[in-house]
Parts: sequence; C-alpha cells; structure tokens
Amino acid sequence: MVTMRSVQKDVENQGGESSTNDDIEKWLPISASRKAKWWYSAFHNVTAMVGAGVLGLPYALSQLGWFPGVSLILVSWLMTFYSLWQLVQMHEMVPGKRFDRYFDLGEHVFGSNGRFGFWMIMIQQLIVQVASTIVYSVTGGKSLKKFCEILIPSVFGDFRQTYFIVFFVCLQLFLSQIPNFNNLKGVSLLAAFMSVCYSMVAFGSSLAKGFKNHPPHYGVRSHTPAGKTFDIFNALGTIAFAFAGHGVVLEIQATLPSTEEIPSKKPMWKGIVVAYCIVIMCYLTVAISGFWAFGTTVEDDVLVSLGHPPWVIAIANFMVFLHVIGSYQVFAMPVFDTIESCLVQKFNLKPSRTLRIVARSLYVAMVGLIGIIFPFFGGLLGFFGGLAFTATSYIIPCVLWIMAKKPKRWSLHWIASVACIVLGTVISIVAPIGGIRTIIVSIKTYKLFS
Repeated sequence: MVTMRSVQKDVENQGGESSTNDDIEKWLPISASRKAKWWYSAFHNVTAMVGAGVLGLPYALSQLGWFPGVSLILVSWLMTFYSLWQLVQMHEMVPGKRFDRYFDLGEHVFGSNGRFGFWMIMIQQLIVQVASTIVYSVTGGKSLKKFCEILIPSVFGDFRQTYFIVFFVCLQLFLSQIPNFNNLKGVSLLAAFMSVCYSMVAFGSSLAKGFKNHPPHYGVRSHTPAGKTFDIFNALGTIAFAFAGHGVVLEIQATLPSTEEIPSKKPMWKGIVVAYCIVIMCYLTVAISGFWAFGTTVEDDVLVSLGHPPWVIAIANFMVFLHVIGSYQVFAMPVFDTIESCLVQKFNLKPSRTLRIVARSLYVAMVGLIGIIFPFFGGLLGFFGGLAFTATSYIIPCVLWIMAKKPKRWSLHWIASVACIVLGTVISIVAPIGGIRTIIVSIKTYKLFS
C-alpha cells in the first residue's frame, strides 16, 4: 500500500488516460467533499462514540464496583477528551496542508521514520474500524432479533440470531454504496439521535425497575480472586471501547472546509465539545442506573436485563438497530477509503462505480461472516477495546503530540500526555486477557450459527 503523499506520478487507468493525485483525492470517500458544517462533526462524533459500548457500561460497573467503575469512566472521558483536542489541533499543524487521515499524520510526525509511523497507525486504526463493524454487525442482528421476538413471538421466537445478522449485513451492502463521508450525514444524524433516545430509554426503564426492586447491596460479579482479576481486565477493555471515536476523528474533520480566517479546527472542536457533553450524559446515566437496578446480575447488554414493559424494550432495541446501521457506516467509510486508495494507486485500477461496488461488498460480507461466527458481545468489547482502541484513543495522539510539539518536561501538556500513555498502555496489556477469558466462557454454551 502507498500513501497519498508518497504518490508523485500519475496513475494510468484502464482507459489509458492519466489521473492525477488530486483527481484521486476528489474521488476517494474521505476527501471528496469538504462542505460539512460544525454540527455535522457533532453528530458524527456522537454516532461514533455512543454505540454498542454504552450498553455494556453497567456490566463493566458490575465487574469493578461503584467507585472504581464510575471513576474510571470519568477519567477515561477526560483523557480521551484531551487526546481528541490534540488530534484536532494537529490536523493542520503544517500551513497549507491537511492531514485527512490518521496515518498520514503519523507518517509526517515520525519524519525520517515515516514509514514506521504510517504502518503503526494504519494497522491500529484498521483494527479499530474493522472491529467496530464486526461488533456492530452482532449488535444489529441481536437487537433486531430481540425487537421481533417481543413484537411477534409466535413467528420469530425460534428464528436464529444468524438470520438477523445476515439481514443486517444485507442492509449494509446497500448503504455501503453511499459515495463519500459527507453524503453519510443523514444516516449519521439519525444514528446519533437514536443513540441518545435508547440511552434515555435504558436510563428511564432502569430507574423504574430499580425503584420497584433493586439489590439490597452491591459488590462485584466474581467471588474468586482469579475471576475478579479477569473481570477487571475485561471491564477496562469495555470502557476503552466506549471511547473509540478517535479512530475516525481526523477523517470527520477532513469533511469540513478550512480557510486562513476559519481553520477547520475551530468548527471541529465546537462540534466535539457538544458531542462529548452528550457522550458523558449518556454514559453516566446508563451505567449508574443499570447497575443500580440490577446489581451484579446485569447482562453484558443492559437492554437484555430489561424485560418489562415489553413494548418499551422492543422500541429501545429497534433504536439500537437503527443506531448501529449509522455507526457501522461511520467506521466503515475510512476502511473503504483505504481499500479504494490501495486498489487505485498500487494496483492501477480505474476509479469507478464497479470497483466501489465489488470492493465494499466484499468487505461487508467478510466482517458479517466473522460476526456470525463469533457473536460474543461482552468478550468482543473487552478484547478489541484493549487490543487497539486504547492505542488510537489514549496512546498514539499523545505520542504524536509530544513528538510534534515537544512540550517542556513536567509542563501541563507533558504530564497529561504521559498520564494518558501510561493508562492506555496498562489497558492495552490487560484488557485483551479479560476479553479472551469472557469469550472462552461463552464458547462453552455456544453452538455455531445458532
């Protein structure tokens, strides 16, 4: 694969005509349109953040306990808020140039070791984006199944979850043909609105359940030292997964216009502030109310624990289904951009609708198949959260900031950056262990394609 900036010569297309790098940029989904408004960045970021992760937060609290769980959510929110600010500031740190993609920024900052920076970030970012689409495939199918079961139990009661995941994947095959990120704004706006709605439904329903009969005391799920340790590891990954928007933030900023008077960082940051206020409101309300209502018996998806009233739970699950439709596309669009740029620039294929249909359809089908085979929601959150999400959200922005801006040692920015790096490193080491254990436990009662 080659980067945008490393391509200096024209690429010969199948028609024999040369296509310049600027022409390719105008065709690729990330950089095709720069007409977005600041509020587009707000709902894109809400869509990217408040997804499957928020439903797992009560479960994370049941693994950590009240004070450690709530504290870790708040600390993670503050740290990722800061690292987002760093990325937004670095988007145009070179006058006249925009780093539209995370890996392009890494390549620039690492200078003579640019190829290392490119591949390091490229791999981590792709893991985040691909993992998100896998988890959203599972979540979409699972939520739709729950909705249909409640609505018409006599018809859908015996349907396998696999069928609903397949339906979700087929829907994504259609939506994946949306040309570019900016054209995705309608789908993303609906997804962001749905995320707030189902978070409030989960919050209200949990409160109603808790007032009727909440646990007399609270502890943690496991009773053995080994179980508690692994649960802590998995909870760290679950919380890290909830702050995964960094993997697409520069790509979102690339859709905003930029001038000398109003650089893109101003409207982008305005949108992020609004988005992050919504994020912490949703996260704390769902996490606290869910754990308060169900204690250590809460499921890894809090909506599964909420059985009554059935019509409310059905609506909430349908809202989740609508939300992950948009979330899937927000995380998939940068993957499409990477795939298409590689096919056009390295393999000299012609930028065309046929290429787009084939490449995107193959990707959607591949992640859908993985989601069908491994539908372990709780374990996937912990495993993927620790494996790569912490790197793109906690570690890499701060490393790039220190290398690019060179803050004085023991200054505020230096201390904040180092703290994020240390916490992110700890989570990236221990969280996948907890996620793997949760998956292993789930396998004991799992039947393939069930």
